[in-house]
Amino acid sequence: MDDEVLGDQETLTARVPEALHGVRLDAAAATLFPEFSRSRLAEWIKAERLQRNGCAAKPRDKVALGDEVVLIPEHEDRVEWAAEALPLDILFEDEHVIVLNKPAGLVVHPAAGHPHGTLVNRLLAHAPEMATLPRGGIVHRLDKDTSGVMLAARSSLSHQSLVRQLSDRSVSRRYCAVCRGSFTGGGSITEPIGRHPTSRIKMAVVPDGKPAVTHYRIAQRFGGHTQLDVSLESGRTHQIRVHFAWCKRPLVGDPVYGGRATRPAGASQRLLAALAGFTRQALHAQELAFIHPESGEHLTFSAPIPGDLADLLQCLGDEDPA
Repeated sequence: MDDEVLGDQETLTARVPEALHGVRLDAAAATLFPEFSRSRLAEWIKAERLQRNGCAAKPRDKVALGDEVVLIPEHEDRVEWAAEALPLDILFEDEHVIVLNKPAGLVVHPAAGHPHGTLVNRLLAHAPEMATLPRGGIVHRLDKDTSGVMLAARSSLSHQSLVRQLSDRSVSRRYCAVCRGSFTGGGSITEPIGRHPTSRIKMAVVPDGKPAVTHYRIAQRFGGHTQLDVSLESGRTHQIRVHFAWCKRPLVGDPVYGGRATRPAGASQRLLAALAGFTRQALHAQELAFIHPESGEHLTFSAPIPGDLADLLQCLGDEDPA
C-alpha cells in the first residue's frame, strides 16, 4: 500500500537509458538491476515478476529508451539486519515510540537487492533494543518512493498497542497526492483491492479483493491536474495509487500505475520538463495521529512537503492554472 502492509515485498523500478535502447530485456535488466544474476532475472521475467511498461514480456523482447522496467524480487532468505549509523529525520521519540520523516527513495526493510542503508538498518543503530521486536519495531511502512511520517515501536508495550491501533483503525493518516485530471469535488472510493489478475507485481480493484476505503478532498485545482488531501480507513497495498488509477486519475510520476506519460494540451516546455522529471509517485504522508501507548495522550505529527513535490506544485501553479 502507500502505507504498506508488513510482509509485502518491495518494488524496484528503473527507466531504460539511451545506452540500452534496442537491447534484449534480460540483458537490459542485468544492467539495471546488477545485484541479481541474469539467469535469476530471466526467471522473474518468465514468472511476470519483472515487467516492461506494466506488461508481461519475454526475455528476448527489445527495450526502448524511456521504458519503465518494474521488478518485485522473490526473496528466499532474509538478509542480515545490520545496524548502520546513518541519518534519521526524527520528529519525536521517547522510550516507547519513534516518529520519523521518511524521505522518498528510502527502503524500509533490508532485503535482497537492498541489504544496507534501509530505515531499519538506521533505526537499529539509533535504538538497538528495536532488534528484539517483530520486524525491527516497524508497525506499518511506506512504499520506497512515498515520503512522509512513519511510526515505529521501541518497546514491547508500544508494539502491541500500535499494532492494535492500526488494526482497529484508530491511527489516522493524511496524505498529499497530485493526480492527473480534474475532480468535480471531494468524495470517497470504496472499491476492494487485491492482487492484479494477470500481473504479479501489481495490485488492482478486483471483485474478490479486501475492503478498501479512501477519502479525498480537493486541496488545489490546476488546469489538467489536482492536488488532493487524502485519508485512509484501510491500509491495502498501494491503496491510494490503485484507487486513483482505477478512477482514471493516476498519481503524477507513478511508474507502476501511471500508464504512459501524456502531454497536456498547450503545456509549456517548463511544465513538460517538470512532469517528465518527476519519476516517483507524487505522494507524501503529511500527517499521522495515534494514542501514546503509555500516557494515553492523543498525538499528531506532520512532515513538510518535500522539495521535489513542492517544486512540482509550484510549477503546476505557474504553468497549469485552473
